[in-house]
Amino acid sequence: MARWPRTTLLLTVLLIGGLSLPAFGQSAVQPRITSQQDDQRTIDEYRVNGKLYAIRIAPNDGKAYFLYDDNGDGDFKRIDAPSVPVPDWVQND
Repeated sequence: MARWPRTTLLLTVLLIGGLSLPAFGQSAVQPRITSQQDDQRTIDEYRVNGKLYAIRIAPNDGKAYFLYDDNGDGDFKRIDAPSVPVPDWVQND
């Protein structure tokens, strides 16, 4: 009878310990974010390893959006989303 709780505890620890941050849907790589603000908007630049991959633009009178380079070609596309993932191309050196 005492064996069941120990087995359950062991399995729980193994399962939780085996899950990394990416398993929870978050990137282990954290971007460096620099911000600029003027009278009309706030601009946040997202970089990893010095590589710019996203720009978040938050107008004072509108909804925020991202300009996002998903493959490193320098072509930023507008993304209307609350966040964007760190692309693989910025993590490779």
